[in-house]
Formats: sequence, structure tokens, C-alpha cells
Amino acid sequence: MITEDHRDGALDWRKSSYSGANACVEVARPTDAVMVRDSKDLAGPSLAFSREAWQSFLAEVATGSLDRA
Repeated sequence: MITEDHRDGALDWRKSSYSGANACVEVARPTDAVMVRDSKDLAGPSLAFSREAWQSFLAEVATGSLDRA
């Protein structure tokens, strides 16, 4: 569930309501990629993923296969 929006230039950054107080990431979705950044360092670097790679990642998260043992 997305609850917070931060406009940063042309990108609309969103933070999940499931994020902890200080352990958050934000996601922006320009037309050709998915961008991810640390919400504690808004001016810091961000990662870019293809939409296909991001969907694969989300599918793995949903199945629990990335959970720590």
C-alpha cells in the first residue's frame, strides 16, 4: 500500500506504508524503468531496473523465496 508521495523533479516517488520508521525505500516509475532509492538520502543515488526485472523481483518477494532463513 502506498501512502506517501514525494515529487522530485519529473519523478513521483512513493513510499510503502509497510516501511519501518527508518528502514524505507521509495519507488518511482518513469515510463521506461522502475527507480528505487533510500528514503533517508533523497539526494543520494538511486537504482534503475527494467519493468520486467522489477516484476520478477516482486514475484520472488511474494513467494517468500528471498526471505532469510
